[in-house]
Amino acid sequence: MDAELALQKAVRDRLVTTEDVVSNVPAGHILDRNERPAPDPSIIIGTGQTVDDGNSIARDRHHIYMDLHIWKKEPSLTGVRAIAGALRSALHSSKLVLGSGYHCVDCRVASMRFLRDPDGETSHAVVSVEAIVVEVSQ
Repeated sequence: MDAELALQKAVRDRLVTTEDVVSNVPAGHILDRNERPAPDPSIIIGTGQTVDDGNSIARDRHHIYMDLHIWKKEPSLTGVRAIAGALRSALHSSKLVLGSGYHCVDCRVASMRFLRDPDGETSHAVVSVEAIVVEVSQ
């Protein structure tokens, strides 16, 4: 497993086990797949990128960027803002455990954008997560 996949699994595990998140979005609606229309409401694990930190000759430190998309049928942005806030709190509450081979040094919500879908019925939020992950010896 690579560092980005380890982080993705840890983020999803955190979200589906955080009461404030699943009270807004059922655990079964927190998905890693391209689905349109997305279940209502939902958190879809979106695109990601891994960049070598460049600070180590061992090349064992990575900056990982991940977008989480929140979808909700509503005319306002109130619901997606509430879900984004719960998501942010869940990821900031404590260190993520990535399993063997990786250590999450830091994880934070770097930005949140709130959008109205062109269909006029759906609200959308994009929550960008940044993490620093280090490979560790077994």
